[in-house]
Amino acid sequence: MKNIRNVAIIAHVDHGKTTLVDEMLKQSGVFRENQVVQDRVMDSNDLERERGITILAKNTAVWYGGVKINIVDTPGHADFGGEVERVLKMVNGVILLVDAAEGPMPQTRFVLQKALELGHRVIVVINKIDRPDARIHEVIDEVLELLLDLDATDEQLDSPMLFCSARSGTASFGPEVAGTDLRPLFSTIVDYIPEPEGDENAPFQMLVSSVDYNDYVGRIAIGRIERGTIRQNQEIAVCDWHEEKPVHKAKAVSIYEFDGLNRVPVTEASAGNIIAMSGIGDITIGDTICSTQSIEPLPFVKISAPTMEMTFSVNDSPFAGREGKWVTTRNIRDRLFKETLRDVSLKVSEVPDSDSFNVAGRGEMHLSILIENMRREGYEFQVSPPRVLNREIDGVMCEPIERVVIDVPETSVGPVIEKMGSRRGELLEMTPVGNRMKLQFLVPSRGLFGYRNEFLTDTRGEGILNSVFEKYEPFKGEVTRRNTGSLIAFETGEAVAYGIFNAQERGHMFISPGTEVYAGMIVGVSPKSEDITVNVCRKKQLTNMRAAGSDEALRLIPPRIMSLEQCLEFMADDELLEVTPKSLRLRKRILDHSLRMKALKGNK
Repeated sequence: MKNIRNVAIIAHVDHGKTTLVDEMLKQSGVFRENQVVQDRVMDSNDLERERGITILAKNTAVWYGGVKINIVDTPGHADFGGEVERVLKMVNGVILLVDAAEGPMPQTRFVLQKALELGHRVIVVINKIDRPDARIHEVIDEVLELLLDLDATDEQLDSPMLFCSARSGTASFGPEVAGTDLRPLFSTIVDYIPEPEGDENAPFQMLVSSVDYNDYVGRIAIGRIERGTIRQNQEIAVCDWHEEKPVHKAKAVSIYEFDGLNRVPVTEASAGNIIAMSGIGDITIGDTICSTQSIEPLPFVKISAPTMEMTFSVNDSPFAGREGKWVTTRNIRDRLFKETLRDVSLKVSEVPDSDSFNVAGRGEMHLSILIENMRREGYEFQVSPPRVLNREIDGVMCEPIERVVIDVPETSVGPVIEKMGSRRGELLEMTPVGNRMKLQFLVPSRGLFGYRNEFLTDTRGEGILNSVFEKYEPFKGEVTRRNTGSLIAFETGEAVAYGIFNAQERGHMFISPGTEVYAGMIVGVSPKSEDITVNVCRKKQLTNMRAAGSDEALRLIPPRIMSLEQCLEFMADDELLEVTPKSLRLRKRILDHSLRMKALKGNK
């Protein structure tokens, strides 16, 4: 165990975690000199590569001076905080990465707090010191203030601080002297991060912190061995801390250790190592694998509860079943419950007497990634607008509040403060950073629904908005979710240029000629607050009379093509989003125009 170090890299989104791991892999000799290596090699998932973010925590290992360093690369987006919380149990220390220009951000605070609560040692790395707008000394002060804020111990306040450029692969002990490689970082990890503790001769015990899946061997349990030694084909017992399921026996069919990007099969592994193990059919995150002679479950870290919920249901639109491969309630149920085995911060419950499921997660991004993965796998379904999960605390109804950090040009401060005020936001502080302004707010989670698009418009695309769950507070009052209406298709058919030309006077269109529509489908947005029904299938009446100018070309405004996240933000309470592998269609819950009007009058 003296030759093992287990460390996680934690930071806010886009602060350079995955880039740093890339360089650590390259400089430790994992790749051949002439090997072609793609950027962000740890982001193996298609969605991660497309969006440039890490979604799943991943394990790798490098060697330095005869010491094996197990590294866990974690997501930086607040919605995937559950991934970070559970992997922190696997490690003995963390590398806290902070951008030299942006400084500590909301997610930095969240993940650092979790690491400090577990008593982990922290190595602070100021990254991107080669940025032209770097403000290294101010950021050092901000990091120390953050550590004080979070009640760090004296030892944690004396954490070593390094200065890196992950893109260039350099690290140094001082900001004035540029480094030449990452040796200072490697040596600090080996010297400062403690070796894992645990008796190699005691009965075997391991907490499952992550679960992978392989079509050939089934579920693969990943975790750190707390004590003892495991051998291939050894009989083991599986139990859990809450005793929700009976203890059952299994066999360790295959054992793997991490080396670079590979999982290397081994015949035995001892305390302190992070391993992967296959052969246990129904293993889940939080289970304990132990020796059959000493069955002792380990406590699992309490994962923060979800704050947002959406309803997933079977698609019942007129176009249902045309494009999807998996469309039934059973298909959707199996897929959603399978996701909960891998994602501990996701909760799924069935809605009685309906073909629907309530899916609760950390935020819009968390749920939209699940929706996008399902549609790529061939699922067809429909989802409701997101809604927050309120809690009753001491007899008072409370709602989730988010800490929002906004970085905008000085010229955009006015509109941002005005919009945040209308969404029940409370301004905490304003800090000038060069010719930009950094604003911090506490805002109800529901106040942020639908705001990100408005925010980009108000800041001309130059603003940066980040948020993380802060606490529950008493209900703040009504918030207007949307002050625009929808343009709704009047009849089923194919949209034509003439119909769209007449409809575009009422608002901005989402469709182009040739798009198939059905009655009740949303085809555009109206600047007025009420919904308007339009007939985009209406064709021009043909006559045998000709007049000058009667056949002029129709000028159509290009339609607004919305992404999945934009659709989720756009939806009003009486609307749904139809999701298929090929299409995203916004629609009204009640498709029939006359029934919708009756329901509207009944509500009034």
